[in-house]
Amino acid sequence: MKENEKGNKLLDWGKSFFIALGLFFIIQFFLATSFIVQGESMEPTLTDGNRMVINKIGYTFSDPDRFDIVVFHANGQDNYVKRIIGLPGDHISYKDDQLYINGEKEEEPYLDEVKVSTTDGLDTYTNDFTLEELTGAFEVPEDHIFVLGDNRKNSLDSRRIGFIPIEDIIGSASGVYWPLNQAGFLTK
Repeated sequence: MKENEKGNKLLDWGKSFFIALGLFFIIQFFLATSFIVQGESMEPTLTDGNRMVINKIGYTFSDPDRFDIVVFHANGQDNYVKRIIGLPGDHISYKDDQLYINGEKEEEPYLDEVKVSTTDGLDTYTNDFTLEELTGAFEVPEDHIFVLGDNRKNSLDSRRIGFIPIEDIIGSASGVYWPLNQAGFLTK
């Protein structure tokens, strides 16, 4: 090979590397990112150490949906993963382990397995509450959401930290990619 051809191949490889690196950063900062679940607050849906793909651009074109799993800025240092239960204008309450949104019963099939295995008829999986009791507000304020962890007995969520500003949502969880035996898309 001539010296000139070697230099051109090296230059081509270098360009390809920097283009790939640029695409990686564009995707990482604008479209999607990864997130590692820490703690038990979303069990059984997500477990400690799960690695997820977070869709960062989805809420740019649409509003959050009830029961989406989202990652949001919880304070100056931490990001949390929780499930959206209440949208702006919603009235949320729990009575006898049943979710009510705007006075209507709502099913939570993602909790069916744990409700059966952890309740013994004397205890409930989710303690009774109304928004008024927790926050003093009758409904979820405009531009905010109300979130709960799926592990209702062990979750720091809107019952304690209050409403979450929609602008603090980083993105919605699309799926788990690690560990491989738990990999898959997340559904509502």
